[in-house]
Amino acid sequence: MTWFESFVLGLVQGLTEFLPISSSAHLRLTAAFAGWQDPGAAFTAITQIGTEAAVIIYFRKDIGRIISTWSRSLFNRELRHHHDAQMGWLVIVGSIPIGVLGITLKDAIEGPFRDLRLIATTLIVMGVVLGIADRLAARDETGGRHRAVKQRKTLTDLSIKDGLLYGVCQAMALIPGVSRSGATISGGLLMGYTRESAARYSFLLAIPAVLASGVFELKDAGEGHVSWGPTIFATIIAFVVGYVVIAWFMKFISNKSFMPFVIYRILLGIALFALVAAGVLAPNAGETAG
Repeated sequence: MTWFESFVLGLVQGLTEFLPISSSAHLRLTAAFAGWQDPGAAFTAITQIGTEAAVIIYFRKDIGRIISTWSRSLFNRELRHHHDAQMGWLVIVGSIPIGVLGITLKDAIEGPFRDLRLIATTLIVMGVVLGIADRLAARDETGGRHRAVKQRKTLTDLSIKDGLLYGVCQAMALIPGVSRSGATISGGLLMGYTRESAARYSFLLAIPAVLASGVFELKDAGEGHVSWGPTIFATIIAFVVGYVVIAWFMKFISNKSFMPFVIYRILLGIALFALVAAGVLAPNAGETAG
């Protein structure tokens, strides 16, 4: 991998990680369209450490409060019913599904799951799911001629059951094209949570999973065509760009619809199917490119 490739892929990672359009799919597609070799699951996981560092800094007050209250609640019974202490446990519980499936499906994640036809399918299907979830949220928020505005749930209403369901949604993002934020936000909206609450828990839930995945893949960094230098460079680029994107996205979702992302996902999936069918791209494009 050249330094230019690492710069572009780091930029793509930072731009797409927090948007519901799948960063892993865009890294895979960028390499395929450019005629570069697929950067691989290890490169993707490690560069995601950069974007998660951006999450940690952006939500540093929330994270510090949660960790402090949760750790103190282990010895102080009175704190165990505090929202921040419960959030600590909910993040742990919600991380279980992706941890189990990530280890179980490791070979598939690094192989068959990177097929461009599967990525096109997940882009379209999850785009439709996000669209439905977004419309339901909008209907509750605005009401209508014959409907009253419906109060949606916030993170204070988060239960163990909902935390596990969020975790299952996050685990679906092991398949490129699904999108970690897209799946968890869609799941949150379908469970009746506000846009801001769904996004906030989605980002907090991703921290242990992404950091663990990145650390686990460190052993494979520097192997093959991807060396340590470009990988670290791409991770730094992803961190800087990711911080800007997350700040923008949290403001965007407060009063905007997800429909632009829905349309983009569906159109990209259709275009990808068309390119594969026309023979412009092979389903495994990039896997053997020089």
